[in-house]
Amino acid sequence: MTGLGWIASIIVGGIAGWLAEKFMKGDHGLLLNIFMGIVGAMLFNAILLFIFDSTLGGWIGQLFVGFVGACLLIAIIRAIRGRA
Repeated sequence: MTGLGWIASIIVGGIAGWLAEKFMKGDHGLLLNIFMGIVGAMLFNAILLFIFDSTLGGWIGQLFVGFVGACLLIAIIRAIRGRA
């Protein structure tokens, strides 16, 4: 499995995090958007690999995976904050 590389991961992570922020109606900064996009992509890639033994490749595939993963991450953070 080949990755996008560091610079491309930051760019795709930033875009995915920003899209997830807008979709989930959040209010985060640029660095948190990049972080959520990258970590969300890693999280959702792990889920896809566990369930389907495969993941989506390329820029568009990883943008989608990062977007879904960042949305999941935002939902998890909101659930944790709601209990505290």
